[in-house]
Amino acid sequence: MKGIFITFEGPDGAGKTSVLEEVLPRLQMVAKAPLVKTREPGGIPIAEKIRTIILDPKNTAMDERTEALLYAASRRQHLVQKVLPALMEGKIVLCDRFVDSSLAYQGAGRRIGMEAIAAINEFATEGTVPDATIYLDVDSDTGLERIARSRKHDVDRLDTESPEFHQRVRHAYLKIAEQNPQRVIQIDARMRLEEVVEATYQAIVQRFPEYFA
Repeated sequence: MKGIFITFEGPDGAGKTSVLEEVLPRLQMVAKAPLVKTREPGGIPIAEKIRTIILDPKNTAMDERTEALLYAASRRQHLVQKVLPALMEGKIVLCDRFVDSSLAYQGAGRRIGMEAIAAINEFATEGTVPDATIYLDVDSDTGLERIARSRKHDVDRLDTESPEFHQRVRHAYLKIAEQNPQRVIQIDARMRLEEVVEATYQAIVQRFPEYFA
């Protein structure tokens, strides 16, 4: 049995990391294959170093295209070193962010263009596409309010962008979800965390019954 690749996406403040942490032990109880939890940018030492550079609030001089290329470079290394080997071994990979994040944040948020970002990442991933994507949707006002409450001492470079930037990101995500209905499962992240976790759990086990008892 080949592995499956499930990504988690959403605007800042959607609660992706919290949902992934909460749903993981539930999935482990019913999974028929080992689960691997990872993240982007990061997941392996080289990519984590790139993550530090990208998200450092001090790096205000970073050019938009430099940022996009660094994300793609981090993604490539993470993919070939961790994700693809795990899939080859028949594991279930749960990844916090993937290409959709670059399309939304650099393509739309930075206004580089989603087609240009897609081309960069096609090269970096050699066309790797997740088997399913959990998209946690939240409006930018709610997302930014959550960040202000929960990350007072851990704000990264993207968190400090304008409300307009975050609105463009969210609209891009909605466009991606609309264009990829077979892959993207949209969940209302404005609900209580327990409800979002339950919806996420049900979405995954129903989509892949052969992998979860």
